Amino acid sequence: MDRLGSVVIRISLSLLLSLFFFAITSAPAAARSAASFNLPTISFDEGYAPLFADFNVHRSDDGSSANLVLNRHAGSGFISSKYYDYGFFSAKIKLPGNHTAGVVVAFYTSNGDVLEKNHDELDIEFLGNIKGKPWRFQTNLYGNGSTSRGREERYKLWFDPTKDFHQYSILWTPKKIIFYVDKVPIREVVRNEAMGGDYPSKPMSLYATIWDASSWATSGGRYGVQYEYEPFVSEFTDFVLEGCPVDPLEQLPDSLDCLEKKAALEAMEYSEIRQDGRQAMKWFRERYMYYSYCYDTLRYPVPPPECVVIPSEQVRFKDSGRLKFEAIPRRQPRRKRSRGRRQAAKVAARQADI
Repeated sequence: MDRLGSVVIRISLSLLLSLFFFAITSAPAAARSAASFNLPTISFDEGYAPLFADFNVHRSDDGSSANLVLNRHAGSGFISSKYYDYGFFSAKIKLPGNHTAGVVVAFYTSNGDVLEKNHDELDIEFLGNIKGKPWRFQTNLYGNGSTSRGREERYKLWFDPTKDFHQYSILWTPKKIIFYVDKVPIREVVRNEAMGGDYPSKPMSLYATIWDASSWATSGGRYGVQYEYEPFVSEFTDFVLEGCPVDPLEQLPDSLDCLEKKAALEAMEYSEIRQDGRQAMKWFRERYMYYSYCYDTLRYPVPPPECVVIPSEQVRFKDSGRLKFEAIPRRQPRRKRSRGRRQAAKVAARQADI
């Protein structure tokens, strides 16, 4: 390598390090510290039971953690032992590494097992990754069986979720829903009358699953699960279940105990997004959200009633709800390339697009 090439590499590395440092230091404190809520946790057996493929649900000896495994035989999952009438549901999760295209890890609430036609659901779904590319994930919600009106938002993360545990949480109250990553609120849905039954309002259980979603999860199904990389292991710990346990089929007025628990839930720090939380949410959504149904005017010419259109977000999206990608002019080479070098450049460009 000549001296000029060495200088260019050194300058490029310095620039990348400077940009990385700027991105980290300009991030809100909640994102920089990867802080989590300081909450009482429970053991796996205190709150959960295997949902399917028990042989792929591996609990630690002390019950403080559990691993869900996907291999060529089956995926796996667990479910909370009780249904909850609103609550705060949280766990620290470490996602599978290496090549996980087609693998979905889901952390969600639902009552679909008992209310098949009019179920409610709140989702955090991790959508697999191609080796060397970042994991992507989505949040979604359904109320009263409104599955034809999807409310998806999709995002990237500002960290590698396969290296360390991070806390993922769902707050669900009669007034609002907030999705959290660590202490960063990434999405808030405030209930209003126009939502009607589309707002989840019936008791739900908490689920966690890992499964083969080759048909749709990664790049719209272009990349399926490659089982030469099995087993795919998702690790869970620091389980939190806060809420009022109820029978999902009983139509009874709230007990005094449930009323008190709902009041306590709404008084917790995570139930209200304060100024620093608003700044963190703005930072996240303007940098890492790459699809929102609220800005998908092809799908919803009139945004659903819970949508709050924020100009600093909206300007980033096309009418399909996807990001605008600005073309960057390519600098013309100073020397004419040989045919072989041109062909190699084309191959490299195609690989970079995958």
